[in-house]
Amino acid sequence: MRDDFPLGDTLRVVEPIYLDHAATTPVRPEVVEAMLPYWRQQAGNPSSVYGLGRAARRALDDARDLVAAVLHARPQELVFTSGGTEADNAAIKGVAFAARARGRGNHIITTQIEHHAVLHTCEWLEQFGFETTYLPVDHYGMVDPGAVEAAITDQTVLISVMCANNEVGTVQPIAEIGRIARARKVTFHTDAVQAGGALDMDVNRLGVDLLSLSAHKFYGPKGVGLLYVRSGARWQPQQQGGAQERNRRGGTENTAGVVGMAKALELAYANVDQNNAYVQGLRDRLIEGLLERIPESELTGHPVQRLPNSASFVFKYVEGESILLSLDVKEIFASSGSACTSGALEPSHVITALGYPPEVARGSLRLTTGLDNTPEQVERVLAELPPAIAALRAMSPAFATV
Repeated sequence: MRDDFPLGDTLRVVEPIYLDHAATTPVRPEVVEAMLPYWRQQAGNPSSVYGLGRAARRALDDARDLVAAVLHARPQELVFTSGGTEADNAAIKGVAFAARARGRGNHIITTQIEHHAVLHTCEWLEQFGFETTYLPVDHYGMVDPGAVEAAITDQTVLISVMCANNEVGTVQPIAEIGRIARARKVTFHTDAVQAGGALDMDVNRLGVDLLSLSAHKFYGPKGVGLLYVRSGARWQPQQQGGAQERNRRGGTENTAGVVGMAKALELAYANVDQNNAYVQGLRDRLIEGLLERIPESELTGHPVQRLPNSASFVFKYVEGESILLSLDVKEIFASSGSACTSGALEPSHVITALGYPPEVARGSLRLTTGLDNTPEQVERVLAELPPAIAALRAMSPAFATV
C-alpha cells in the first residue's frame, strides 16, 4: 500500500500497521493448514454415517478433546457455536429460561461495561419479566466483588461478568466472584472472548459455570466459538433444529472452523507466556511514548490488571473518529472502542461508565498489539500519532479556548 504524498517522481511505500487485535486477529498459517482438508477432501457432514461423515466426526471429537484440555473441562461440557455473541446469548437466555421453567427467580446481575452481546441480551429478557442489576465499576473499570455479593437476592439466578474488557483491557477478579457465586449457589457466567488465548482459562480455578469464547480473537477463524456449560448447571438450549452438540445446539457443525479454533487455542497456550511478554513489551512502549508526547492524554483501564496487549487512551479536545481517519491515511489501523459499535455516534458506554464526561469519552483510542507487530512499527506510531492529534486540536474550537 502507498501513502498519499509523492517523493520526487515516486510514491513512498508505507507498510500497513495493524493495531486492532482486540477487534479481530489474522488467522495463523498453521490454523489454515489444519482447516483445509475439511473444506475439500474431508468435507463430510459429521452427522452422516458413511466414511466421510465419520472422519468429520472424529475431527470434531479430537478438537473437542483438545479444547477441553485447555479449559480443564470435560469434552461433553462444550457446545460449539457461531462465535462469542451466540455463546453469550445462549448462556444468559439458557440460564434465565431454565430458571423460569423451574419456577425459580428472575434476577440477573451484570456490569455496566459488558459487551453488548451481554447487555442487549439482558435488556431483551426484561420484556419477559426478568430484572437486571447493572453494577457500576471504578475509574479503572474494575467491578467490586463485594458489590456483586451485595446485589444477590433470593431471586438471583445468574451473575455474568466479563473476564477482561474489550475496550480498556481491565481484567476482572473472576475467581473471587466465582467463590462468591458458588457460596451463594448462584450460576456464574463469564464472557471470556477478549481473554481467550492470553489469560488462564481453567474453568475450575475461575469458578465459572458457563464461559464464552470466540476463535477469531486468538488467531483462529471468524464464525466459530464455544460455550462451556458445567455439568449439572441448570441451562436450556436456545437453538433447535437437530440433535447436534448433544441436543444443545441444532445445526450442522462447522467442522473446519472448530478444527481451526482448536488449533489456534493449542498454539496460543503452547507459548502463552512468551507471546504475552512480547505483545506487552510493545504495549508498554506505546503507553509510555504516547503519554509522554501527547498533552491532555490519559490511559484508560487498570494500570496493572489489564490484558497484555491492550493500550487504551482518551485525548481531550479531539474526536476519536477523526484520530482514526488521520491514522488510516498513514496506513495505521486502530479503533475508538468496540468494533461492534465503531459506527455509533454516541460515546462509548465503557468509557462513560469509568466516569469520563461525554466530550472526553468521544476522544477515545484503542491500540491493541499482536504477534505480527514489531518495535519499528510502534516507533512509527509514536512518530505519527502526536502530530496528528496536534493538527486535529488546532482545528478544534474547544481547544482554542484552553
